[in-house]
Amino acid sequence: MTQGSFIKRRENDWKELERVIRGGGKVVKQRASWFPQAFRLLTGDLNTARSHGFDPALIERLNRLVIEGNQLLYGREPFSWKSLENFIFRSFPRAVRIHWRSFWACFLIFFGLAAFTALVCLRFPGFVYELLPRQTVMDLEEMYNPRGEYYLSPRNVNTDADMFGYYIYNNISIAFQSFAGGILAGIGSLFILAFNGIFIGAAAGHIIHAGFQDTFFSFVIGHGGFELTALIFAAQGGLILGYRLFITQGLTRGESLREAGKTALPIITGSALMLVIAAAIEAFWSSRHEIPGIFRYGTGMGIILLLTLYFVFSGRTT
Repeated sequence: MTQGSFIKRRENDWKELERVIRGGGKVVKQRASWFPQAFRLLTGDLNTARSHGFDPALIERLNRLVIEGNQLLYGREPFSWKSLENFIFRSFPRAVRIHWRSFWACFLIFFGLAAFTALVCLRFPGFVYELLPRQTVMDLEEMYNPRGEYYLSPRNVNTDADMFGYYIYNNISIAFQSFAGGILAGIGSLFILAFNGIFIGAAAGHIIHAGFQDTFFSFVIGHGGFELTALIFAAQGGLILGYRLFITQGLTRGESLREAGKTALPIITGSALMLVIAAAIEAFWSSRHEIPGIFRYGTGMGIILLLTLYFVFSGRTT
């Protein structure tokens, strides 16, 4: 390949890229379907020019275009309330609906294992000790026992603000592990999802058998809609990573994983936001045992209904 034939073949595309890049983010958005592929070809052109030892001026021109294009393609947009609104009411629910198969797979695995484990622990009460440490079982009983010392609050947590921080740390840690587990071909995400489903099922089955079901369900229903759904979303994001590790669609594995990360980003970001909301409800509402149960159930059912409507209908119109 000669430098002249190379320039003749690619010059028009470079000029178009220069025009789009000079136009800034607004023009890039107008060419959103074209720009990423054109940018990947540009990076290939730069590598070709370097490997063939072409004119340094040409290499510098292409290198400058790559740097400017990279900033537009991957640079962070400044925060704005409009971008936050767009994410909450459009990007997040749309991303969930686009990947509805992985969502329902995670949903069925999680709640299926939870329901099965709860039924087994109700039928065979001693089986809970095969799944959970004895101290954990005792702590659960004490937490949901109205006469317990740590009624509706974890050990070593004294204030609502402390509980808020405790719940955020605990839930975000689980969500991050679920998402990061996707790099292990999705198996890590499924394992953590299954483990949490079994844990919650065993805990629920034992608490019901102990006779503290009213305390348990009136406590979890308020924040459960946000928290459990968010944990499913975290595992869903991990599954998307695992899927693209094998189904690369013509890209290298590294490029495929980067694309999967961009695809899963709205889901995992929305999951984190939901877990923060769940922690606030759990710390400042669910733990208030003086609130009558009927209000707790009504609030929790209302939240679940609103979440369902949100993910079904939000972002369907531009």
